[in-house]
Amino acid sequence: MATRRIREYLLGHKVSYGLINHTCAFTAEEVAELARVPGRQMAKVVIVWLDGELAIVVVPATKVVDMEKLQRETGAGEVLLADESDFRDRFSDCQVGTVPPFGNLFGVDTWLDRQLTALDQIAFNAGTHRDVMVVRYADYNRLVEPRIVDVAVEPSPDALIAKSGGGRGRTRRADSRTQSDDTESDAAVQMQCGCPISHHHAGSD
Repeated sequence: MATRRIREYLLGHKVSYGLINHTCAFTAEEVAELARVPGRQMAKVVIVWLDGELAIVVVPATKVVDMEKLQRETGAGEVLLADESDFRDRFSDCQVGTVPPFGNLFGVDTWLDRQLTALDQIAFNAGTHRDVMVVRYADYNRLVEPRIVDVAVEPSPDALIAKSGGGRGRTRRADSRTQSDDTESDAAVQMQCGCPISHHHAGSD
């Protein structure tokens, strides 16, 4: 799974991290609540097409992507929200809706909203519906080298509609959920429990 891949990547680059296990959750805001992480610190990944190329956009869990702003900020002629079928193979070791904000590990560009750059640390889904990782923002920025944009806005019907710039007439909605609202066979949340965080220090494993 992606959790192991990210863990090995971080430790291979001498980056310490925290790992939080929580009960099953399917939206970024639910994950933040269960993991007891402030929503503004929880990074949410939205997968998009920019001029026909897959890319990930990372925003705080409490915000949504304004697709018109994204088009202006990236300079793309066409911006569309990707369907699960578009990227399932690219992120095959991630459960649906749990892609981590490491586009460089999956061969795609990473666009990060400016609001996250002000944080000391960020948290993110680590490839499953039960695992959250926490790293220092400085370490994340050094490893991923994301392109910084100003695209995160408060949820609003007017801001959510994404119109393509290529004349195909398709509209998509970048809402407050993670990439898919579909539930899986294990979606029934088990007994509520605490969310212990284990710290992994570079060089100690």
